[in-house]
Amino acid sequence: MEYHKPVLLKETVDGLNIREDGVYVDVTFGGGGHSREILSRLGDKGKLIAFDQDQDALLNIIVDSRFTLINENFRYLKRFLRFHGVKKVDGILADFGVSSHQFDEAGRGFSIRFDAKLDMRMNQQDELSAFHVINEYDEVVLRKIFWEYGELRQAPGLARTIVAERKQGQIETTEQLKNVLKKYLPPRKENKILAQIYQAIRIEVNQEIEALKEFLTQVPELLNPGGRLSFISYHSLEDRLVKRFIRNGMFEGEPEKDVFGNFEVPLKRIGKLIVPTQEEIEINNRARSAKLRIAEKI
Repeated sequence: MEYHKPVLLKETVDGLNIREDGVYVDVTFGGGGHSREILSRLGDKGKLIAFDQDQDALLNIIVDSRFTLINENFRYLKRFLRFHGVKKVDGILADFGVSSHQFDEAGRGFSIRFDAKLDMRMNQQDELSAFHVINEYDEVVLRKIFWEYGELRQAPGLARTIVAERKQGQIETTEQLKNVLKKYLPPRKENKILAQIYQAIRIEVNQEIEALKEFLTQVPELLNPGGRLSFISYHSLEDRLVKRFIRNGMFEGEPEKDVFGNFEVPLKRIGKLIVPTQEEIEINNRARSAKLRIAEKI
């Protein structure tokens, strides 16, 4: 089975406006599809550094003197680039979706298709798992997670039901969780609601929103003037944060304006929002919710 089919491959790498002798970063290496495309456009003096916190991704390492793979979370981007002697780069690519491999490995617990232990860790060395979230978080926190990360109107009921049920015994598998929440899963909407529930838990387990914010705030400092960010998101939470950060350099509130009503931002938007063609979606259904935004360091 293919590890991961890259989404918007040409569009995302085109967005980096690659120079043959430039230094680039792929912060979500996965199966290496985007990285291989970047390398194909670099000359002998070019350089690519990739990040992936999932141990499984190391099996896809590219043997190329221009390439370095760092087995770490992209939230530590600046720290590990400096460790490798890199202070500035010419482009950063980020594909924030869960990889096909992670969805298709039943034991990882990411997919609604399989019964598995409650896990959902992208970094299998992390202590926090879906099991801990479901069995140890209090009702108020669970409700917030389902509301904010899953955008679920049923959040209060979901949290209340989980807390009541686990008093009878631990909830250990995805199938148990599904049975516990059965009354909130009408047949016609079961998969959609389950996907939202899984998304909420996964985001909490992997601290995805916090990691995304930490990553984005490092981007302007790391990019050379004219350097590009190509960013693919798969749900509205991520996309809103990226869109807002590109627009005004902040995640909430408004930037301070001068007497003329103007404000400075570190990035400028390049082009319009890009989404997959119907042809790509038919070939790779997981591309259907992808949104690509491109920005340039001013």
